[in-house]
Amino acid sequence: MKILVPIKRVVDYNVRVRVKSDGSGVETEGVKMSINPFDEIALEEALRIKEAGKAEEVIVCSIGGKDCQQQLRTGLAMGADRALHVVTDDEIQPLAAARALLKLVEKEDPKIVFLGKQAIDDDCNQTGQMLAALWQRPQATFASKVDLDGDTATVTREVDAGLETLEVDLPAVLTSDLRLNEPRFVKLPDIMKAKRKPLEEIALAELGVDAGPSLRMTAFEPPPKRSGGRMLESVQELVDELKNKGLL
Repeated sequence: MKILVPIKRVVDYNVRVRVKSDGSGVETEGVKMSINPFDEIALEEALRIKEAGKAEEVIVCSIGGKDCQQQLRTGLAMGADRALHVVTDDEIQPLAAARALLKLVEKEDPKIVFLGKQAIDDDCNQTGQMLAALWQRPQATFASKVDLDGDTATVTREVDAGLETLEVDLPAVLTSDLRLNEPRFVKLPDIMKAKRKPLEEIALAELGVDAGPSLRMTAFEPPPKRSGGRMLESVQELVDELKNKGLL
């Protein structure tokens, strides 16, 4: 069984995001970039499934410019067997990403496509669901626990009301939530070994996918600065202040 794990290159979650001075986007020059945290959790779970003897191969893939290979090599160092890089310098939005991933699915024929539930740069939470619809296969999103039994996956997922358990037939699309696992630490010997693992480059044009954006971003601006706090002496003073602000 193959597991395909798409990953996205994003600004590291520890970095304070800054908007460019001209408002055209987010500053990425000289900024630390990493694997999207939810994608890293999905990759860790795929590796654990393989280590349990329930999968034969874990393939990591990414869509973007040459810089994405840094994150793909990290995925290989974590334990993925090989990598696929769909090369494009265009901005890729969720629908275009799902269409490109569908071409990779048709090429590799995986039993599971395991994505992060969302990327921390755009927070769209759409690609996994769109891929499942295009692939016409079941989906189980926001997974906090995954159990495999033959061609069936039992997924515990986090919803507003608590936990929900779904049983889906494979092949299927799964997306990971934050509490599914804690990704492993990559060691230097693994990084060196990853340099010898295969990384295949595929031009987006070769897949026949239109990268044209469905949405156009016109401007970016940082959120307004928070006003300073004020200490209140009593509960009544707090109630009066909330009434004055129209909050009560």
